[in-house]
Amino acid sequence: MTLSLVLGLSGTAMAAALVLPALAQESLLPEGFGNPAETPAPKSSPTPSPTPTPAPGATPKNGATPPPVAPTLGTTTTTAAPAEEGEETEEGEEVASGGLKYDLPPGARRLLTRIGPLTPETGGLAPDAFGVRGQYAAAIMRKTNGQLASRWGQILLRRALASAIDTPDTINGADLAADRASLLLRMGESTTARRIVQSVDYDRASPRLVAAAQQTYLANADPAGMCPYVPAGLAHGDEQAWRLSAAICSGLSGEAGPAGWAIGRVRSSGKISNFDILLAERVLGATGAGRRSTTIEWTNIDRLTSWRFGMATATAIPVPETLRASAPSYMKGWTVLAPMTDMANRVAAAPEAAARGVLSSEAYVSLLSAAASEEEPAEALAAQTEQLRGAFRLATGVNRYAAMERMWSAGGTPNQSYAAMVATARAAAALPPSTEVGDDPWQLLGSMLAAGYDENAIAWVPTVSVGSRAWGVLAVGSPRPLTGMSAGAVGQFAGDDDSADALRSKFLLAGLAGLGRLDAGAVASAASDLEVDLGKQTRWSRAILAAAERREPGMVALLAAAGMQGEWSKVPPYHLYYIVRALREVGLPSEARMIAAEALVRV
Repeated sequence: MTLSLVLGLSGTAMAAALVLPALAQESLLPEGFGNPAETPAPKSSPTPSPTPTPAPGATPKNGATPPPVAPTLGTTTTTAAPAEEGEETEEGEEVASGGLKYDLPPGARRLLTRIGPLTPETGGLAPDAFGVRGQYAAAIMRKTNGQLASRWGQILLRRALASAIDTPDTINGADLAADRASLLLRMGESTTARRIVQSVDYDRASPRLVAAAQQTYLANADPAGMCPYVPAGLAHGDEQAWRLSAAICSGLSGEAGPAGWAIGRVRSSGKISNFDILLAERVLGATGAGRRSTTIEWTNIDRLTSWRFGMATATAIPVPETLRASAPSYMKGWTVLAPMTDMANRVAAAPEAAARGVLSSEAYVSLLSAAASEEEPAEALAAQTEQLRGAFRLATGVNRYAAMERMWSAGGTPNQSYAAMVATARAAAALPPSTEVGDDPWQLLGSMLAAGYDENAIAWVPTVSVGSRAWGVLAVGSPRPLTGMSAGAVGQFAGDDDSADALRSKFLLAGLAGLGRLDAGAVASAASDLEVDLGKQTRWSRAILAAAERREPGMVALLAAAGMQGEWSKVPPYHLYYIVRALREVGLPSEARMIAAEALVRV
């Protein structure tokens, strides 16, 4: 039962900074994405107590201490002293974080040998999609920052990470689930991260998964979700943070005494910011276990943590806009996915989430419509939704297209402009190809392909001129190759390219070569003209090609994401070539085409 159900509260969640463990001695990532670590990657940890024995095949061959996770609370400068061996537990702690009960019969327990909610029948990848090298996959997950250039790259990676995949023998399934959930959180995918965490029975959670579970439930503004993990958290995690969690869980159970005792012990330790303790007391007050009302003042608070945003959201405490603005971008995904969040904050976060792939086109339109239906919507929102209605409902195609153009040009940032294209995708797909849209309707086609309407887009082929930007988008995005593809056509496209260092033309060539839509001679000729080396070999390029040869679509999706971190302007053209090629070879040609088309739209 979530806190929102228990209390009837509203809110959102914020992210926590996770300390990423070191990778192996030579980085698996592309150039510019982290320096090689000097120490070997940490091994997975065995399943902790309270589980008496791990699931069959779940315990790794070589266990070790899990990597540290950054505290989620604000701390004082006091150094925490380690507890003395044999230190007695004070009265009340056992009640606040007592023994767990499990009501499922043994036959209903979930094994750690296959974890994930999506099956091939429900849109997931095959169980062997990540191959058999579990530590290798986990290391790449930990080193991927989650800030991906491609919306379609994020959609594919989310699908891969949420798939029910077989756990390799080299890693504990709970540890691999923790790395999957943590990467999803860095991508802004808080609800999918929760599904991964909930795919493992809580008494089989490893220390690494316990830490990830805390972050996940705070990201979903659901403090009650942490309760089953409190005993393991007290044993393996940030003790003070878990004591506050224990207090909240006692309050939810109606045990005011243990809750107050736990709060008092944390406060007397001096190791936690009093502001974070007040947030916990605010939650306790909402449960009825608190003894007094708590006033929250954000004065002198200079950063948001997962604890602060999770607790504030769960109790409907407004977060200052300055703190929201300075928060990492993936927190906007957490905000927009929390349905209990204030609508104004969800709408403000929505463009970033839509451009990144957290929100689908349909979900984005539905959110804007819901916001516009509230009493006295903001003026800017009212104007935006009016234009969106016009894109769908105006009588003529010309007028509908004009409404779309106004939306596309209204964005103040590149992400906002692309988010507008995501919002108009369905309207763009419904526009008749006979509509007068000018000489180069690349935005119209980009809008369709942002939501995967490739069959609708290909109907516009007769209306575009060879060498135009719209032609380039169709050349890589259409489900069937265009006729007359040659090095000369690519050169004609490059002649009108106004992007920095002709990056758009290089992306076009990379996409066509990766899709196999240009013969080797034409690729070599165009590459020479554009002065680009698509065949450059690096550790990353060899890794993604090897994964494709092994027919591991999940690993290819993960390595593709690793090669698209940051903005499109920072993605080398040869990365796009290898990504498109590898995706096509493992049976994901549609995703390959959408990523290539997106690159031409967004640079």
